[in-house]
Amino acid sequence: MLNTKILNPHLLSLLARVRHTNALVLADRGFPFWPQIETVDVSVCDGVPTVLQVLAAIREDFQATQAFMAREFLTENSKPTRDLFAAALKGIPVTHEAHSEFKKRVPGAIGLIRTGDTIQYANMILISG
Repeated sequence: MLNTKILNPHLLSLLARVRHTNALVLADRGFPFWPQIETVDVSVCDGVPTVLQVLAAIREDFQATQAFMAREFLTENSKPTRDLFAAALKGIPVTHEAHSEFKKRVPGAIGLIRTGDTIQYANMILISG
């Protein structure tokens, strides 16, 4: 038996397949479906769980060396929200790019975790170390 705080077997399976330099997407509730990559949908309802809650849950067992987010996140969200994301990603270099460019990276990911987050442009791509 694995000794991790992650309980969802589908999420554990996805995380176990992410290797060095692979990408993993954490997405909000409105992010488009990508049929070519595995999606683990952990959404329950609006705001449950959030991208930051999922990030906090996987961070202990997932070594991220880079993160990508949409530049629009910076303009569409308040400073307190931006600060929460910055704190959650502390120690991980973050590149903000146009959302259209961000979405071009998604098909190369090993998988996508869909949350119930309602924060605008809360999506992130984590590159494993």
